[in-house]
Amino acid sequence: MKSSATPVQIPLLNPNEPEAKLVSLEVDEGQLVEQGEVLCTVETTKSTADVLAEVRGYVIGLQLSVGQTAHAGALLCFLAASSDWRPADTQTGTREKAFEVSVDEDQQDIPDGLRISKPALKLARSHKLELDQLPIGPLVTESIVREKIGQLTQIDVKESDFDPRALIIYGGGGHGKSLIDLVRSLDIYDIQGIIDDGMSVNERIMDVPVLGGAEILPELFNRGIRLAVNAVGGIGDITSRMKVFEHLESNWFTCPGVIHPSAVIETSADLSQGVQVFPLAYIGSEVWVGFGAIVNTGAVVSHDCKLQDFANISPGALLAGGVEIGKGSLIGMGVTINIGVTIGNNSRIGNSATIKSDVPENSIVKAGSTWPD
Repeated sequence: MKSSATPVQIPLLNPNEPEAKLVSLEVDEGQLVEQGEVLCTVETTKSTADVLAEVRGYVIGLQLSVGQTAHAGALLCFLAASSDWRPADTQTGTREKAFEVSVDEDQQDIPDGLRISKPALKLARSHKLELDQLPIGPLVTESIVREKIGQLTQIDVKESDFDPRALIIYGGGGHGKSLIDLVRSLDIYDIQGIIDDGMSVNERIMDVPVLGGAEILPELFNRGIRLAVNAVGGIGDITSRMKVFEHLESNWFTCPGVIHPSAVIETSADLSQGVQVFPLAYIGSEVWVGFGAIVNTGAVVSHDCKLQDFANISPGALLAGGVEIGKGSLIGMGVTINIGVTIGNNSRIGNSATIKSDVPENSIVKAGSTWPD
């Protein structure tokens, strides 16, 4: 007889913030916990809460790890009555199991025995990859699909077809609108269109047409377009921005740095590819800015600062000399960071906060607060 299990879900802490970051995980796969025991702690910019075990049971199928951001209602794990219980149709507690496609879903298209995650399935279909070319047995992930696409795709583009000015913008939201104006101000590139997975084809944003979603990237490449700007800001979930860069890279697009003419960049500063610097921003002497980082309008990045990959500095933020911002961290509007302070990877500093000492990775500092308290 099959034993029972109770799902544990991420709670909604704030109706205005449907996502929360897992800042601590107190249990391991297979561990026996008692009712009322703390399983993990989650935070938003305004709230912190412990997630407690509703029943006594064994932790099975952990889906999340420290530092991840999850939507309210996302599955953390199951609490099972016995240690050998497993979710239906699974054999391990692999974190990607939550996204695995069941045998019944689109069964007519999925070969017998193929186990593939939903993101991987979407990627394979966007590239029109025949599913019977994927391995049977192991769970097929996005990285496996990308590798297969790379093996099978043959690029046949004449050198004369390449247009060095042609550029696409990936993302049609507010950040995308800002980048349209920024790119136009440079008078270097010709914006061919917008790529957005959630917008209708031929919809227009600031008179720029939406061309489609990620599935048309190979077609655009073969039309001679090689340049792209990532307009997904990733506020609240940096992984969305990182995934866009992965899509572009897997389709052989290059992301040039774009710097507004009114921004001031000292000649000794070192800026990586994919960097975006907005109007009236200042980047000081011997500053290093990593791949895909954003320095937004009016932000000040003083001498000797280091911004790691995908760091996001919001409008009006003030970074004193020698500050280091960790990979994927968000610095809110009007934040002040004292000299020599380090902000750990994947941290979120709320608007107008004052930071006086180092902030550990995966931290959330509330808006308007002073760190440390």
